[in-house]
Amino acid sequence: MRAGKLIAVAGLFWACVLGWAVLIPSLPTPSSVLHAAVGDDDHRDGRSNGHSDDRSHGHSDGQLDADLKHVLKAAAFTGKIESTLEARLGRRVNPQLANLGRLLWFDTLPSLGRDNTCAGCHSPTNGFGDTQSIAIGVQNNNKVGPHRSGPRNQRRSPLVVNNAFLRSLMWNGRFSAPSGDPFDNSRGFFFPPPESDVRFPPNDLIVKHLLQAQAHIPPTELVEVGGFTGTCPTLGDDFCQFDDGLGEVVPPPDDSGFRNEPIRQRGLELLNGNSTYRKLFGEVFPKVKKGKPIDFTMFGLAIAEFEFTLTFADAPLDQFARGQRKAMTAGEKRGALLFFGEARCVRCHAVAGESNEMFSDFKNRVVGVPQIAPFFGVGLSNMIYDGTGKDEDFGLEQITGMKSDRYKFRTAPLRNLRVSPAFFHNGSFTRLEDAIHHHLNVEQSARNYDPVAAGVATDLTHRLGPIEPVLKQLDKWLRSPIHLSPSEFRDLVAFVRDGLFDKRASAENLCKLVPASVPSGRPVLEFEACR
Repeated sequence: MRAGKLIAVAGLFWACVLGWAVLIPSLPTPSSVLHAAVGDDDHRDGRSNGHSDDRSHGHSDGQLDADLKHVLKAAAFTGKIESTLEARLGRRVNPQLANLGRLLWFDTLPSLGRDNTCAGCHSPTNGFGDTQSIAIGVQNNNKVGPHRSGPRNQRRSPLVVNNAFLRSLMWNGRFSAPSGDPFDNSRGFFFPPPESDVRFPPNDLIVKHLLQAQAHIPPTELVEVGGFTGTCPTLGDDFCQFDDGLGEVVPPPDDSGFRNEPIRQRGLELLNGNSTYRKLFGEVFPKVKKGKPIDFTMFGLAIAEFEFTLTFADAPLDQFARGQRKAMTAGEKRGALLFFGEARCVRCHAVAGESNEMFSDFKNRVVGVPQIAPFFGVGLSNMIYDGTGKDEDFGLEQITGMKSDRYKFRTAPLRNLRVSPAFFHNGSFTRLEDAIHHHLNVEQSARNYDPVAAGVATDLTHRLGPIEPVLKQLDKWLRSPIHLSPSEFRDLVAFVRDGLFDKRASAENLCKLVPASVPSGRPVLEFEACR
């Protein structure tokens, strides 16, 4: 398909598929937009917490509704966060720029390794998150799903859906907005070296949102998309085994001692050498149309614009908060009361203020996650783990160098976890019930952890890092077990799984965003659950 037709057709079907929910000033109730996204089935189809008579159709418990309404008001939860996107951007989302970002998302052209792209680790089948417990980047088998194979990285890739509202990104929060607001660049955006606080300075007139800055980073990561061709022996003898010669030659470090900018420049050479991409960028950026080269800021703007369209925060809880009392089952309502009350979840999975109703305080904490670690080597893992046994992940300490930050990871946002195949930074639990149970009694869960029983992939079951040093630094809020009855536990699971799930984040819906072809002409990755 030619580029012009691709843009026109993709733009039309995309507007229909997603309903462009982010482009409306307020969320409709109930909506044709939602029906366009998930079909004409009842919005509550398939949601159950095990109580067959638990629906709230016409006979909801008035006291239950009143209690939840009071709790949400006290927590400053409005259910309207999605509708604030464009006001906080200060403009409308640009569908043409977003569609360009979509094509880049699925195209391996800017990736020096030639075999992976954003979508390889952020798949539409899983809320634009990982299909794995621990990510597989370069040297993969072109599949995205349970049969993906290749050397693993160190952590799993988080969901991208709703990233527009996150004030810090990545499992250790290493990309952040010092202002506390991803829409506010008055204090710039902070990144580890070599970008630090220099590349994205305060009040930049172009890079105004954290996602626009963060998009500059993934193409520079060797294990994600950069590859290892030409790096031997500069990374050390241990890594020469990954230099397979199959990708673009990775340029050497510049004067900063890092390869980030040289890799970006090589990626731009590939983009600028593609006439279709030059045409597409020229339709959005006048400079390119006049003959100027595509630059990486343009690349970042396009990727971020696509991510803005992946805002799906119209879950049953949001609808309830806006007055639709029948949007939730009775079990989900009871689970919500536990979440905001006795179960103490909201202490860390916060909703007010800078949390932007994303169910995270975005602080780094030790939550006692079992340490699973693949063996190092071709086809196994291309990361050397921390610790004397090379079987640990020191988390935030890798960034700060402070031992007090060891094992700390950012509190995970909780929206749309129904589509996540694994949980925590290393995917050590593959069932939401087990992940929630871990929070309720961390020490018991961690000490009795069995990776086989937890359901992780076979290659992740062979060795565990030490757990006692992790538990020694356990966050204070998790030191005392929380006791719930079996029915209370079912209600809490139902709330997190279903009460916070926006059906537009389903694979059935998001798979429609996978392009039939991409401008480079290279094969599109195979998304197993999109067949």
